[in-house]
Amino acid sequence: MTLEDRLRRRRAAGRKLLMPYVTGGITTTWLDQLRAFVEAGADLVEVGLPFSDPTLDGATIQEATHRALARGATTRGILDDLAGAATDVPLVASTYYNLILHAGPQRFCAALREAGVSGLIVPDLPLGEADELAGSAASAGIDLVLLAAPTTPPPRLAQIAERSRGFVYAVSVMGTTGERTTVAASAGALVDRLRPTTDRPVLVGFGISTPEQAAHVARTADGVVVGAALMRRVLDGASPYDVGSYLARMRRALDQDLPPGGGQWTRA
Repeated sequence: MTLEDRLRRRRAAGRKLLMPYVTGGITTTWLDQLRAFVEAGADLVEVGLPFSDPTLDGATIQEATHRALARGATTRGILDDLAGAATDVPLVASTYYNLILHAGPQRFCAALREAGVSGLIVPDLPLGEADELAGSAASAGIDLVLLAAPTTPPPRLAQIAERSRGFVYAVSVMGTTGERTTVAASAGALVDRLRPTTDRPVLVGFGISTPEQAAHVARTADGVVVGAALMRRVLDGASPYDVGSYLARMRRALDQDLPPGGGQWTRA
């Protein structure tokens, strides 16, 4: 069963999808963090493969990336760790295209598959240059997830929705990842624009920081991506249990019918 198949089944059952993010190798216990996410109710987990120049990431994920690299984290080491980590939810790798080019798309995607990864996010991959990687990913049984932004014009948005696999990653704002006090109205508008173009799940990321925000976004989207809010806690010394407990609050918020006003859209 592909990543997309599993997400569609969960959505069909009425479940809002929750994808937390962890930087591979950020601590010696990073696999315990991943397991805590699963126990907290994650539907899939995004694993960041550290790259030295994470230009689309904000301060928190950059700090997490640099800490992992300083500890000696490598793509090969992280994938070896994942291969030995028993988990019953799909794993989605995310990284920058330089690492893929260095290994070669076919070899890179095969390594993901061997490690038990079923999805791939490459935020700096232009749509017009995605053919080779998309082919290698498909051959390896990896769903290549594409990103859509609030400023993406309609024809290009339709192409992204058609060619993305697994789900469509809707970026809430033009900018970098990071915690935010409010969720921009551009996120909801983007989800509304995507709906007529695809029946794939649409997950919103970039800035989802609280349970209230997650629940509010999920009223429109099929789910949310949570990264910086979790990694900030890890960087500040939170244990896997503590971080998992925070994610569990997001899970409960997604599962409950919160009253209107639990979160508010704001102007981008």
